[in-house]
Amino acid sequence: MNMTEKDLQKEIVALKSEIRRLKKNYLGLVFEDKPEDIMTQCRENVPVLKEVKTRRIISDDQNPNNLLIEGDNYHALSVLNYTHKKNIDLIYIDPPYNTGAKNWKYNNDYVDKEDEYRHSKWLSLMRHRLKLAKELLKDDGVLICAIDENEQAHLSVLLEQLFSAYDQYTVTIIHNPGGTQGNNFHYTHEYAIFLVPQNKTLIGLQDRTDNPDVRPLRDVSTGNHLRTDAKNCFYPILVRNNKIIGFGDVCADSFHPKSVNVTKKDGVIEIYPIDPSGNERKWVFARQTVESIKDELEVVENRNRKILDIVRTKTMFNYKTVWTDGKYNANIFGTKLLREILPNCDFNFPKSLYTVYDCLFAVAGDRPHASILDFFAGSGTTGHAVLEMNKVDGGKRKFILCTNNENNNDNGTGGIAESVCYPRIKKVIEGYKNKKNEKVSGLGGNLSYYKTDLVNIEKIHKIPDEAKIRVTYEAGEMIAVREDTLNEVEKNKWWQIFEGKGRITAIYFKEDKSNLGELIDKLEKKSTPVALYIFSWGKNEYKGEYSSQNIRVEDIPEPILEVYKEINRL
Repeated sequence: MNMTEKDLQKEIVALKSEIRRLKKNYLGLVFEDKPEDIMTQCRENVPVLKEVKTRRIISDDQNPNNLLIEGDNYHALSVLNYTHKKNIDLIYIDPPYNTGAKNWKYNNDYVDKEDEYRHSKWLSLMRHRLKLAKELLKDDGVLICAIDENEQAHLSVLLEQLFSAYDQYTVTIIHNPGGTQGNNFHYTHEYAIFLVPQNKTLIGLQDRTDNPDVRPLRDVSTGNHLRTDAKNCFYPILVRNNKIIGFGDVCADSFHPKSVNVTKKDGVIEIYPIDPSGNERKWVFARQTVESIKDELEVVENRNRKILDIVRTKTMFNYKTVWTDGKYNANIFGTKLLREILPNCDFNFPKSLYTVYDCLFAVAGDRPHASILDFFAGSGTTGHAVLEMNKVDGGKRKFILCTNNENNNDNGTGGIAESVCYPRIKKVIEGYKNKKNEKVSGLGGNLSYYKTDLVNIEKIHKIPDEAKIRVTYEAGEMIAVREDTLNEVEKNKWWQIFEGKGRITAIYFKEDKSNLGELIDKLEKKSTPVALYIFSWGKNEYKGEYSSQNIRVEDIPEPILEVYKEINRL
């Protein structure tokens, strides 16, 4: 059958319509095809960090160095991938919820409810950053994502794709007990999605000292649960002066105690799991395991039976998947708390400090030296929570916060990084006065403030020599961040030296090695450990030659090395 031109055009239109329908991919995730400008920038430039030294906060040299990075988080994550790769214990993020309220940008434009591709753009934004973030996690690192109902389902599928070797747990948190008006329901909750490496138990136990679980050690559950059901669970618990002093052996089948309490000549009382009807039942735990919970056991007087009995008081539990405590109220412990710290702050919807604290503590409570990253830092609640946690238990955890400096109010004034996040952390570290003019003590801690910048490799050879040196020094600062030695003590046209935390970092950044020996001699006289980075065109070229008892020779990270190579080619 011969088709006319008109018929052919109709067929083409129909096929295009079908293609558009298929591209919607209703059963999967749809991503924006157009790459973000910032991604294109990173193909042509090397992201670097530049410290704003006037904003450095030092409260105690013994405290860890925390970082606040101002700039696009894609740039920040790109930098961190050559300073902190595989070095982060915990990532906590609270990304934009994509409610349609124009509170986030994609490719420099705010995304609102009318944008038919807003879900696609949001997924693309998240995918690109999560892929970079994944490379930062240690093998036992955990990722936590806060989200609400607008993108929870999409995010869950995306995380399943990107983190296929991780188990995913979703916690529901009641953060707004009064509820936010919806069409059919008032929304009272949001979610925290935990990504935990498969086959690893990395979530700690929750302390419920204020609401302990107290119950008899004798098995009182439904069913028979008699002695004969578990013979190794029938044995005496030895008590003197109402204190447990030991545990007897499992009783022989032929032995039957005369009563619940059997008093011996030495004043020791043997307590058996016998119920009020005189039935020989069993303890909840077998003899071979009961000693492991001895500290949770207590002798109590049962006045009705006029006997001594054993109870277990349990205060440590696995976390539940629904959190309902009043301390998670975002209005009271988020918005109002932030305004106590920054009275004129208009930042919208900060998290409850205790929501973030408990999320972090679930993972890092038993990691006192954990490195914690938040690349959607907003008002800085994550940093505040880390400082609070360290104050409580004396830990040395450190945080890295990344946030932009876009306007945070309708007046077009006040950037998030400069007017909210930084001053909040500064006040929390140093102390402040609340609205009642009461002094709130500082939590202590140190902070270094950085801004992201881009170094165009192709244009390096066109800039003046003075600028080349500046670029070289900026690249050296990135290595200092990597080593957590932030205090520059020496620099010349051949090398830089940084100190901090009882360590030294040195960078020799010239192809010409005529002055390397002088630097080595200088470093060998130091009594503290030294990390020495040497420029080379090859890999591990100098590692064996110059490594010594106190000098560790390292390769310059590849992205930074590219900057040095371009300069040295000239």
